[in-house]
Amino acid sequence: MSRGTGDFMLGLYSGLMRFAQPLLRRKMARRAVQEPGYGEAVDERFGRYTQPRETVSELVWLHAVSLGETRTAAVLIKALREAHPGLRILLSHGTATGRAEGRALLRAGDVQVWQPWDTRLVVNHFFEHFKPRLGVLIETEVWPCAVDCAKERGVPLVLVNGRLSEKTLQQALSLSPLASPAYSALTAVYSQTAADADRYRQLGANVAGVFGNAKFDAAPSPSQQATGKAWRQGLMRPVVMLASSRDGEENLFLELITAAGQQIRAQAASDLIAPYAIPKWLIVPRHPQRFDEVAALILQHGLTLSRRTDWSGGPIDNEAAMQADVWLGDSLGEMPLYYAMSDVALLGGSFEKLGGQNLIEAAACGCPVVMGPHTFNFAEAAELAESAKAARRVNDMVSGVQAALALAGNSLAQVQAASDALAFAASHRGATAQTVSALAAYLGSSTDAASL
Repeated sequence: MSRGTGDFMLGLYSGLMRFAQPLLRRKMARRAVQEPGYGEAVDERFGRYTQPRETVSELVWLHAVSLGETRTAAVLIKALREAHPGLRILLSHGTATGRAEGRALLRAGDVQVWQPWDTRLVVNHFFEHFKPRLGVLIETEVWPCAVDCAKERGVPLVLVNGRLSEKTLQQALSLSPLASPAYSALTAVYSQTAADADRYRQLGANVAGVFGNAKFDAAPSPSQQATGKAWRQGLMRPVVMLASSRDGEENLFLELITAAGQQIRAQAASDLIAPYAIPKWLIVPRHPQRFDEVAALILQHGLTLSRRTDWSGGPIDNEAAMQADVWLGDSLGEMPLYYAMSDVALLGGSFEKLGGQNLIEAAACGCPVVMGPHTFNFAEAAELAESAKAARRVNDMVSGVQAALALAGNSLAQVQAASDALAFAASHRGATAQTVSALAAYLGSSTDAASL
């Protein structure tokens, strides 16, 4: 493809994105009704900033689109600060949950903004205002105008912890006149797996390293894990969680546990099983805007409900919680607590064709996972976990609930699976250190960074 054709396609794309700006404003306004964070600083998305204009190029721009990427960014930022004291961070996001999580990562001199809407005009305003000396895209986000603008300005732009599913590759190939120049213009790509690397190369990207998944380097909150374990011990009953659930999964899960609950209660009444073997059911939706929707769905199934945000302490201190059929994890940032209090977790997003959610945090908390057939977003991590016996694969939600109940009801098997999960998580650490080492080529020595 000629340079002229590429410029034409990029110009056409930028124009279409510009015409779509009113649609984005309306979308943000609608989402802000349920998630007020989307109504914050909306003009930043369109290149209008209240932050002081930078006079020299010293900010390191990290883009973490959503909550998962922001948690990866937290691990990377911590390691970068240790290697380069005095580093100033420009942190951008696309979602309200990512932005809220990112606030805790900021230090004096850092800046946080929404990602620039990908038109030439907006992206140019972003680069002119903040003057980043390096751009680091985390995991998935590659925007054609942003990449082109960075290249024109001589700003190195690298993709770290990169993952690219076969589905995304095919979508990008179908738009190759636009996508291929963007991927090939990246300074470097550091991918999670060899399969990811191969897919990036098909788009013309310069794959400079395969480091593994930096999510393995995240340390789940020890205090939350301690609290979750204490609650679990106090319950004296197994807890089965549907973790990071997505639309469509909760309804099927609720149908199954309603039937299972009736059977289990009948067995308990007939002295076939002990009352303390009756499980507690926990649902933690992936997206906070769906908390109320899932709560209503639980009630529609004729089940009683207790929400995490209604507990003053733990569930054992709350009579309503102990009597409820289902617990709803309607809090943000407490997944380590939920995993630690659960005997087993069904992996959300894997029972519908959604690609699955990240199972690494569950393993790091010692929570065995039962996953459905759809894990293409984290294909290698899922395969490795299955091989290490940290996760079990099933064909559907019916089999998933059965497998979860079997594991939760077998204390010896559960303890072994939890041990396997911890060993699996520990054995795959190290990607962050390799990434920091690779980024040193763009950041200079620690002494140089400290003098900024």
